[in-house]
Amino acid sequence: MKKKLNNISLERAFEIIKKPLTTEKSTNLQQYNQYSFVVSKDCNSSEIKFAIEKIFKVKVSKINTSILRGKSKTFKGTFGYRNDIKKAIVTLIEGNTIDSSLEIK
Repeated sequence: MKKKLNNISLERAFEIIKKPLTTEKSTNLQQYNQYSFVVSKDCNSSEIKFAIEKIFKVKVSKINTSILRGKSKTFKGTFGYRNDIKKAIVTLIEGNTIDSSLEIK
């Protein structure tokens, strides 16, 4: 049985939510009240839910997560990989919104 977290600290919430994703697809999802974030790889959906609710003061109805594996790349003759990232698509309850234009300058 999973252990439910009812309260996390504000520091842990900012460690979980790294940055919002502002791609064309994620911008189109905002009309359906869905927002995309890059999150820490060691967190689960319930931690992401409490972090979003604590930081943005909104109510979350559903969270979908996926791990995007890093591509292999060659740069100046050396071979390497990009970092893996974990992406969370957060669906908010009707009437709640997150202002995504605050970070853009």
